[in-house]
Amino acid sequence: MTAHKLASNSDDALVVRRPETLRPLRDFGLIAFDMDSTLINIECVDEIADAVGRKAEVAAITEAAMRGEIADYKESLRQRVALLRGVSLADLQRVYDERLQLNPGAGELVQACKAAGLKVLLVSGGFTFFTDRIRDRLGIDYTRSNVLEVRDGLLTGRMVDQTWGDICDGAEKKRMLLQTCAQLGLEPRQAIAVGDGANDLPMMAAAGLSVAYQAKPAVRAQACVAINQGGLDRLLEVLPS
Repeated sequence: MTAHKLASNSDDALVVRRPETLRPLRDFGLIAFDMDSTLINIECVDEIADAVGRKAEVAAITEAAMRGEIADYKESLRQRVALLRGVSLADLQRVYDERLQLNPGAGELVQACKAAGLKVLLVSGGFTFFTDRIRDRLGIDYTRSNVLEVRDGLLTGRMVDQTWGDICDGAEKKRMLLQTCAQLGLEPRQAIAVGDGANDLPMMAAAGLSVAYQAKPAVRAQACVAINQGGLDRLLEVLPS
């Protein structure tokens, strides 16, 4: 199918690959966001690793996982979290305070969706330390992410199993999207899913409208809409009023 490109400094800045999926925002009932490198500007696990001098090692695993080059996402995350052993809660707070920023247009898109009556889901392979804070900051309705195990104020290098399972990977993101739709009485086609990495593809495929934000090539290629330059709120440019 021919992609429609909306120019802004580049012909590839905003690409609509499936124009038939575009409907007025109010016709959707849920928008689901990935967090790291989608709603926020960093990969939290990489920045946490910097506190123990292992950022390059962890970031290389993260990059491979997001490109889809590592088949077992859960194992890749366990490997990275194991390298965080000894990081303090104060270090996590410094990452939040000093390095984490919302990506451009994130607040504007969330508020526009809420104003149109949509519920907002944050579903992340990251950690509750950060998703809880972003939830409260943006007034997000639902979250799902991973819990870092802490003892005596330090990370143990492990994660804590939760009632729904062990790790929020691509399959769990999809399951949470569908579960939230069912809870709200929505069909999956009434959901929007926004992500950047390979572990976002399952939920993006399940949603009625998939949006790639400054994403890996494989994700851009499969998304209904790809925002390659500018803010997240550029999505509003292609949704009819």
